[in-house]
Amino acid sequence: MLKRLTPVQTLLLGYIALILVGALLLSLPFSSSKNQYTPFVDTLFTATSAVSTTGLGVVDTGTHFSIIGQIIIFLLFQIGGLGYMIFIALISLGVGSRFTMSSKRLLTESMARPTSIEIKKFVKAVIFFTFAFELFGAIILTIMFLQKMSFGDALYSAVFHSVSGFCTAGFSLYSDSFTAYSFDTLTNVVIAIITIAGGIGFFVLYDIAKYFSNLFKHKHPFKLTAHSKLVLTVSFFLMTIGTIVIFFLETANNSSTSLIDRVLTASFQALSASTTTGFNTVDIGKMYQLSLVVIILLMFIGASPGSTGGGIKTSTFGIIVLFIKKVITNRQEVHVFRRTIDDATVNKALGITLLGVFYMIFVVIALSLTENFSLLQIIFEATSALGTVGLSMGITSQLTLIGKLLIILTMLIGRVGPLAIGYSLIGKVKTKNFSYPSGNVMTG
Repeated sequence: MLKRLTPVQTLLLGYIALILVGALLLSLPFSSSKNQYTPFVDTLFTATSAVSTTGLGVVDTGTHFSIIGQIIIFLLFQIGGLGYMIFIALISLGVGSRFTMSSKRLLTESMARPTSIEIKKFVKAVIFFTFAFELFGAIILTIMFLQKMSFGDALYSAVFHSVSGFCTAGFSLYSDSFTAYSFDTLTNVVIAIITIAGGIGFFVLYDIAKYFSNLFKHKHPFKLTAHSKLVLTVSFFLMTIGTIVIFFLETANNSSTSLIDRVLTASFQALSASTTTGFNTVDIGKMYQLSLVVIILLMFIGASPGSTGGGIKTSTFGIIVLFIKKVITNRQEVHVFRRTIDDATVNKALGITLLGVFYMIFVVIALSLTENFSLLQIIFEATSALGTVGLSMGITSQLTLIGKLLIILTMLIGRVGPLAIGYSLIGKVKTKNFSYPSGNVMTG
């Protein structure tokens, strides 16, 4: 039966199995701070949120779950952030075994990388970048947290939040996330570094490292690929525009704070939405509607391919913009940085975007029928789930049973990807060696 499954179907089943195991463990008394059973639908929600690195929660992570429960959540978003196939690859490398053909296909499907990079080499790079940034974040955050807590508590909190940040999971041990550190410059900068690193994609990190390595060794060519340039350009544009808009819109809410503090809070929320991390330093529910609309757009676009984040991805958005430019200027091909983007990639970008929009319309309509919240709150919650962000206007814990199940489904689709879900439903498709005659269809 497993041999008949496509790589995408196998990955999807693996994520579902991981979620179910996590939900079962979290429902047991030892995972609760009160040593009580937790309703399975709540732990299923939490496990899905952790594996999909979303961060939405119907119960408070820091108070509801025991240390054991928090560690289970920690492991789920660490595995979910990297992809469970990376951990299987890590074990294989550790015991010195070779990758089988089936494991190579699954790794290829789960990681966005050029075929020119040998998969074993890339897996090692992914593992190195992950633990390097997580260690960096843990060390600096431990020093910062020591100002308010003991060394043991500071270390535990720093490791938890550093991994949560790099995996763009958004889980926090604090009920108000990082609101207490709204104006702490160093904490904001450290969180920004690890979340951006987790959100731009492992290939971009690999490409940047290779660029500086070649530059240092005076080895040609030392230049970034078109993919990395597009991702970095779009990411910088979205984060900058998001920061500027939120800064000016929220000025009235922060009129008593300094200019630097207002820039910190605006940039933090723009980065949190763009990288799909889900941390917050302000009360999201009290932000102006237009600010929330901007955050919704940033969450929908999300992070970059091959990252720990969600959304339709920055490169997809960039290709859509370039495609529109091509149509308006009546050009034959889509170009970026003196390179041509092939039609298959453009069609895939269009498919991902349209599937994301259509699913959003469906889930918003469904939640509007089951939940007693405003349309903006529902759209925000649904987009946060599909983009695996974790930001909320405070309605998550009040969702009905059907609402929770819909958000669970949305988070899973957001993690695997709407196009991948479509592939898994269709299964193996036979290639057709013929084409139909052209038909004239008019457009608007």
